[in-house]
Amino acid sequence: MELKTIRKEIGKGVHLNVLKTDKFKTNIISIYLIRPLDKEEVTKNALLPLVLNRGTKNYNTSLDIQRKLEDLYGANLSIDVSKKGEKHAIRFSIEFIDDKYTNERNIEETISLLIEIIINPILENGKFSTKYIQQEKENLKRRIESKINDKKQYSVDRCIEEMCKDEKFSINRLGYVDDLEKVNADNLYEHYKTVLSTSIIEIDAVGDINITEVEELIKNKFNLERKNIVELPREEVIKKVEKENVVYEDMEISQGKLILGYRTNLPYEDELYNAFMIGNEILGGGPNSKLFLNVREKESLAYYIYSQSFKYKSLMLIVSGIEFENFEKTVDIIKSQVDEVKKGVFTEDDIENAKNSIITSIKALTDDSFSLCEYILAQYLTNDDKTIDEFISNIRKVRKEDIVNAFQNIELDTTYFLKSK
Repeated sequence: MELKTIRKEIGKGVHLNVLKTDKFKTNIISIYLIRPLDKEEVTKNALLPLVLNRGTKNYNTSLDIQRKLEDLYGANLSIDVSKKGEKHAIRFSIEFIDDKYTNERNIEETISLLIEIIINPILENGKFSTKYIQQEKENLKRRIESKINDKKQYSVDRCIEEMCKDEKFSINRLGYVDDLEKVNADNLYEHYKTVLSTSIIEIDAVGDINITEVEELIKNKFNLERKNIVELPREEVIKKVEKENVVYEDMEISQGKLILGYRTNLPYEDELYNAFMIGNEILGGGPNSKLFLNVREKESLAYYIYSQSFKYKSLMLIVSGIEFENFEKTVDIIKSQVDEVKKGVFTEDDIENAKNSIITSIKALTDDSFSLCEYILAQYLTNDDKTIDEFISNIRKVRKEDIVNAFQNIELDTTYFLKSK
């Protein structure tokens, strides 16, 4: 089944993207407010949706919002902030049962609620509630501080921080505890007004949706004064590694976390990028990958090992959990496996398995409406209008020499090791 997104400009810097499908019993609408990733505002961006979710002029408390969601046949509201390369996306999503299953017309009320949460917050003396801000600052602080509890993700984040020290990509998507202390009702409300008036706004709708109806509903209700729309600069991704960086960090842990961070020097616009994806899958994509078979199975050096790519920034990280004393040997074998991909030391079966794995993953997107919203957003951010079927077709066309060529400019930038004190 071919899935094609229809894109319309419905305001200054505001676009509606509709993917019409009758595959799901629910519809989803996601509104993304997108800004350049900036240390000065990232903490406020992360706090904003938490505060907005506390109440609106018509639904004064989060409990009132929850009751309204229940009235809409258990509609589900979710909010978050995410890092898309060196861009920061504030997301508000609502998933709701399609009207044909309820014999009621709820789509207008559902869209109204979602938009009201964004543009019609409950205020005290013309600004946000000091009580709500303080409570959500505490919640966000706990969330930021709890990141260290997931040692694997903490190590990935730390490797990126060290690797991209002077680049926007090192900025944490949830912000910083020190900056939280500076946020108050006045400056957060002023920032909120700036976000509404200047952000790029992408509205993604997936489901059995009447495009004209949804467009009119959003146009009528999403009335914003728009000016000085931000530009979203393309990330710089070509960087020569002058010297490999090795970082050790000590912590009370029982298992070492080893991350090798590579610069691929291959932008996603490059015709070889699909070949890089397949090479990355061959290298560290699963139980048939070179890293898994050689580092974990053959040498028994790792509890887990895989490679992951960061498309917007053209990075590849190899992530592993090892015994502390196996650091040097593990690094050596990882480097040798990367070199083998560069030299084409892999089989046609490896290529076919990698292609099938990627195709299975991309097809799985079509089974989840939220994943499709994220896919639509990624298409916009990468200026890519290919359908899923076209993407799959391009994956199938990749040859061995393409994979070898795609890996030729990969360079190790940073080795990060979280070890015991």
